[in-house]
Amino acid sequence: MIGRNDPCWCGSGKKWKKCHFPKKPNVPPNYLKQYGILIKNAKDIDGIRLSGHLAAQILEALCKKAKDGISTEELDKYAQKLHQDAGAIAAPLHYGTPPFPKSICTSVNDVICHGIPGPYTLKDGDIINIDVTTILNGYYGDCSQMIQIGNVSEDKKLVTDVAYDAMMLSIQALKPGLRISEIGNIIESYANEKGCSVVRQFVGHGVGIRFHEPPQIPHFANNLDIPLTEGMTFTIEPMINAGVRKSIIDPTDRWTARTADGKPSAQWEHTLLITADGYEILTLPE
Repeated sequence: MIGRNDPCWCGSGKKWKKCHFPKKPNVPPNYLKQYGILIKNAKDIDGIRLSGHLAAQILEALCKKAKDGISTEELDKYAQKLHQDAGAIAAPLHYGTPPFPKSICTSVNDVICHGIPGPYTLKDGDIINIDVTTILNGYYGDCSQMIQIGNVSEDKKLVTDVAYDAMMLSIQALKPGLRISEIGNIIESYANEKGCSVVRQFVGHGVGIRFHEPPQIPHFANNLDIPLTEGMTFTIEPMINAGVRKSIIDPTDRWTARTADGKPSAQWEHTLLITADGYEILTLPE
């Protein structure tokens, strides 16, 4: 039998190990050890998919209920009922420091994210983002959507459309090997082209086993040179402002983030899975 240091059988004059020695297939790096990223197995993916579908169904029901005259507190109570009826848990409730006091986030007009439901009543001309994260059988699904209430201004229409289109453009590019940096490059390039800015204080994130996992998914130009690989699950959730990108955190509740100039902001969000040849959106209602 030929040995590794013997001349190669092809007559090249090289050692076999330097010539026709069988090479191991390319194996992706250990993502947990190298990046802290949990690569999901088939069981995990099934669980995250079910939770994602439920989150999307709850979000769809809330969006239908979000009309002129309803308070954000009423939306939150309805979300609580929908979670309870499904045997699920609303992940935002009591999350973080200080503990988030409600089951969903309702971010209206100039609120970028983390709006706390309360007595505010929706009215004609408002835009609102409803953000739902569901825990079902220990797995997380995370998604959000914009709703326009009646006749809204042009700048509100613009940020709503740009946030959605930027998210979908970046999703459509997803595949194994794509660098995480490219997601933000796509989003910011499109937003800037439309005359909008991208919030930098908040980013997408890994999700599924925990509410927030590595990696961060920036929505702006960056150098995060981590290649996507099959089994990764994460959110893309660009926050797009009509004016400056800077946000101000409410000093009282320490959650609500508003635009620094009072201009409108919009956000859409999906949970994504990287597959062998592309991606799957896990937060669709069907």
